[in-house]
Amino acid sequence: MNKLADTKKILQKRLNKLAKQYEALKDYKILIEQLLSEKDIYNQFIFNTLIPQEKAILDAYLKRFSAVQDFLGAKIFVLLLEVAGIYSGKMSEVLSYIEKEEIIDNIDDWIELREVINELDMTIQKNFKRLWMI
Repeated sequence: MNKLADTKKILQKRLNKLAKQYEALKDYKILIEQLLSEKDIYNQFIFNTLIPQEKAILDAYLKRFSAVQDFLGAKIFVLLLEVAGIYSGKMSEVLSYIEKEEIIDNIDDWIELREVINELDMTIQKNFKRLWMI
């Protein structure tokens, strides 16, 4: 097999894995929607009163979403560019090309989403640590 065929095969395997991750995200979204129908989790007071299992759903969704974004950036986008004959090194170059190809709307939104996810993850981890210390 030639390099391009190998790259396409690897890309297909990764896209299949991504599809499974996406299905899991949809399952968590259903659980979160059920939780939202029962409680206003956007209210800080109510959020603080969630039981650990409810917070675990939110934490799992956040971690899965973060993993999908990481996987896209590190494993999918690079191969998409290679298949298109575009070779890049740094993640900033990859995102720039991906933006030019209109696969993502813009780099700034991608980076901001990454920062928000990291901040939420740190907040949830602090809450879990505090919860278990009680």
